[in-house]
Amino acid sequence: MAPPTPLLAVRGSDGTVLLRGPPNCEKNADFQRDPRQSRYVAFSKDGTLFAWCNGEKVTVVKVADGSQVRSFDLPKTAMLAFSPLNTVLATWQVYSKNPQGDANLQLWDLQTGTCLKALYHKKVQGWCPSWSDDEKIAVRSVNNELHFFENNDFSTIANKLHLQKVSEFVLSPGSQPSKVAVYVPGNKGAPSFVRLYQYPNFGGPTCALANKSFFKADRVTMLWNKKATAVLVQASIEVDKTGASYYGEQTLHYLATNGETSAVQLQKNGPIYDVAWSPSSTEFCVVYGFMPAKATVYNLKCDPVFDFGTGPRNAVYYSPQGHILVLAGFGNLRGQMEVWDVKKWKQVSKPQAPDSTHFAWCPDGEHVVTSTCAPRLRVSNGYKIWHYTGTVLYKQDTPTGTELWETVWQPFPDGTFPERPVKYQAAPSELGSTESKPAQAYRPPALRNKPVTASSKLHEEEPPQNMRPGATGDKQLSKTALKNQKKREAKKAAKQKLKAIDELKALQATGKPIQKNQLEKMEKEAQLMKELEDLQLVV
Repeated sequence: MAPPTPLLAVRGSDGTVLLRGPPNCEKNADFQRDPRQSRYVAFSKDGTLFAWCNGEKVTVVKVADGSQVRSFDLPKTAMLAFSPLNTVLATWQVYSKNPQGDANLQLWDLQTGTCLKALYHKKVQGWCPSWSDDEKIAVRSVNNELHFFENNDFSTIANKLHLQKVSEFVLSPGSQPSKVAVYVPGNKGAPSFVRLYQYPNFGGPTCALANKSFFKADRVTMLWNKKATAVLVQASIEVDKTGASYYGEQTLHYLATNGETSAVQLQKNGPIYDVAWSPSSTEFCVVYGFMPAKATVYNLKCDPVFDFGTGPRNAVYYSPQGHILVLAGFGNLRGQMEVWDVKKWKQVSKPQAPDSTHFAWCPDGEHVVTSTCAPRLRVSNGYKIWHYTGTVLYKQDTPTGTELWETVWQPFPDGTFPERPVKYQAAPSELGSTESKPAQAYRPPALRNKPVTASSKLHEEEPPQNMRPGATGDKQLSKTALKNQKKREAKKAAKQKLKAIDELKALQATGKPIQKNQLEKMEKEAQLMKELEDLQLVV
């Protein structure tokens, strides 16, 4: 039996439509296009249902034939979501400060169409309850407490988790027993911390499966792996007090349900742009460091496994099957995508998708969509469906005067699309490929008529390397080689610091005020020059 063809939901100023995906890429005849502007669209987790709100009502249909399941008279709905087994539809509208205002979060029984519970939730952040995959547990945050409900009975709070100020939580994926990761921000000199608990064992810190405390955290992002055995925590502060980065400062931490914790040691200074777990749950990839950014795959011991070198990238995406990885540079970068065979650590293709604001893998693990959407960009809106080998199979430009707002793939249960062998030859297409051509590096005017030397490059480019022990057949580094390697790294760090000092001096020359810590950094210039001179003699 042939696998199904995933649908792509396309939402824009000219309405909502479902497109039948590759290879044909044509409009789905079973879904009648809604010409009204939709505020939000959503598929159910298994992909069998589709819902949207268009400023008049919320409609739920079966994807298979387009037949209507439910319609709700909820014109102000701004967000909606299905529970994992399609029992409940959650809807949210902007909170009204009017004392007589209706509850703005409603939970609907899709079987009967009745409202199970009406609640108040002021902020859009964390508006939707989180369900376990079997719907035995649902949890929501209320006034720094986590309220747990069982079997979709929202009239009774089955359990509470109360810490001094829980600001974030993430429920684990998968089957029972359910686990929850909670974040409590630090205050009055005390560190922030993340703890992992197994439901319903909430009897204080000693009941926690794992605990990790850290400073330098205004906010965190917590990411469970698919098997619910570990969590990655990206902690961020808005301002880097050293003045080295406009992005603030980020750190990455690892917590496992067996109690192991670790700080992930990144190999380059600078921002953490993106973090993603492999679907295998045994590895994760981090994109980080001042541009050109590094990308490194780590194992569960937080040891580097493969380093992709440096390049213009700020995002990472694993295919649903985990056999292919895409590194991409979107936003203020030029849209270069690097497609890698994860098993062979070999590059498959290097297409270019300039001005893209969105990327997503198709559930089949063979295709991707890139989109240019408003409001991020209000010109050149449109989307492309690609084969991972770099060819464009379908292209749709949004007509002048209209905007594209969103593209969403129809999800499918795990195992629907088995992993296929990775191909290296470009898939045939009338639209061809957009393989990126090597861009000529920028050179200052004073160097343009001179031969290219290592010292004339703005950035030291690093090639990919397999970092598993013995992967290249090399023996362990000798003490002398290790010593020389450390000296080279120290030399590189000194050069980076001197460059930062030059930038501060230029800033000072413009008359802008310099912070005390920045002045202290500038005072170390002579010391760094001496260190660099000594390193030049020995390296």
